Amino acid sequence: MTQHHAGAPTPPRTLTIAGSDSGGGAGLQADLRTFLGCGVHGMTAITAITVQNSLGVTGIVEIAPEVVAAQIEAVATDIGVQAAKTGMLANAEIITAIGKACDQVGIGRDGRTPFVVDPVAASMHGDPLLRDNALEAFKRELFPRATLVTPNLDEVRLLTGLDVKHRTELRDAAVAMHAFGPQWTLIKSGHLSSDPQCVDLLYDGKTFLELPGPRYDTVHTHGGGDTLASAITSALAKGSTVVEAVQFGKRYVREAVRQSYPLGGGVGPVSGLWRVRDIDEV
Repeated sequence: MTQHHAGAPTPPRTLTIAGSDSGGGAGLQADLRTFLGCGVHGMTAITAITVQNSLGVTGIVEIAPEVVAAQIEAVATDIGVQAAKTGMLANAEIITAIGKACDQVGIGRDGRTPFVVDPVAASMHGDPLLRDNALEAFKRELFPRATLVTPNLDEVRLLTGLDVKHRTELRDAAVAMHAFGPQWTLIKSGHLSSDPQCVDLLYDGKTFLELPGPRYDTVHTHGGGDTLASAITSALAKGSTVVEAVQFGKRYVREAVRQSYPLGGGVGPVSGLWRVRDIDEV
């Protein structure tokens, strides 16, 4: 006799518009891993395929802009998107196509779907992940559409010219990034290695909110920025406010860094495996 099973209800759906990391540490692989750990259904619009491992990036193949846009439209019009994020976007043409596609399906601060823009400009090894024309496209096309932008200090320097060396300068960075038009700005200070704490700063144009956290003594932080943005996106998809979502993301990535692990001969990833209770039960 056939048993009929209704199954589980459809979870919130999240979309990452990002590049693929063949090493699995960062990029859309980190995003999907985080989405799963946060209990949402992850979808992808792939912008580029990178050839990389724990030692660095040795090749990039960019996806045609119209194909990137088509992926966004395909999932948004059928499956629906409760929150979206960006990662590596490669070039200005892709960024422009993303902006138009997001407008068409209601993704962005003026639409119904929150939009987290993580302006990934270089790998943690310093390998460039953007063409030169892409920084201006970020400012013109995506920041004004963003619910939240989440630059690290290297990206702040590339985008604003501000070279933050001390925690007291984070506010200047937040103001400068917010001037590009996002609703909220989160300045990440993970690269401020001289600071004994890791204090991120959230700003909405009026109020600053400091988010302190421990600084762990590890080099294995590959995918940390992607993981933070993905956790924030997951919380937004579940209906959290921006402040609640960022606080959740901070807690999530803090644990992921604490439980990071070595991989290959270089830098290992932050870990989402702590969200898996006991894989030995499988």
